[in-house]
Amino acid sequence: SSGLGFASAKAIGLEGGALVINARESAGLQAARERLIAAGIAAESIIAVPGSIAQPELAAEVVEAALAEFGRLDAALISVGGPAAGTDASISDDQWREAFDTVFLGMRRVARTSALAMSAGGSIAFVLSSTVRSPLSGIATSNGLRPGLAMIAKEMANEFGSHNIRVNSLLPGRFDTERVRALDAQTGDAANSRRNAESSIPLGRYGEPDEFGTFVAFVLSAKASYLTGTAISLDGGSNQSL
Repeated sequence: SSGLGFASAKAIGLEGGALVINARESAGLQAARERLIAAGIAAESIIAVPGSIAQPELAAEVVEAALAEFGRLDAALISVGGPAAGTDASISDDQWREAFDTVFLGMRRVARTSALAMSAGGSIAFVLSSTVRSPLSGIATSNGLRPGLAMIAKEMANEFGSHNIRVNSLLPGRFDTERVRALDAQTGDAANSRRNAESSIPLGRYGEPDEFGTFVAFVLSAKASYLTGTAISLDGGSNQSL
């Protein structure tokens, strides 16, 4: 309903894709739907299914909504808000379990359920993080869980490739979203934190959510028909590994 997920839904919808959108809070989800309509996407092509990705039944509900309303499922973008911030020493076992249920099991469940419903092939993308390749201080749960999901995506690409289903991981760096602004504010000096972060990015700035959305629309489309099993960084060049 916000951030990179919303920007991606908007980009896909503006290219003519029918949408089933999900968020935990119904009010925020309905507000997102209205914003998509205001952006020029037809109301009849947007279905909103509220619910937490941590709930086992949600994956089937979202997929069944797509099949019932539009007759097929061509693509799935799986994006979950970041888990609780904190160091490993400060995060409780209960917080780790909650993050695992939401970030890891929840995303995997939606991906698996989507793949099994793509009878004519399709494309799945996990929105992960640059922490797949290099940890960031203060977000231990994300550092711990996202790399495992990147390997799940690779495994799924191998498993479902013969069914013409592509699976990729997207690794965004710092984009100008509410989540990143909150992480900057957590330092006690948001403006200085942003300046320091931007100084380490070769392009010298945070990404705009719409830049991410445009790329997602490409990755999920038939234009990227030979792209699978890949973890793709979108970070302005900040990651220095190949």
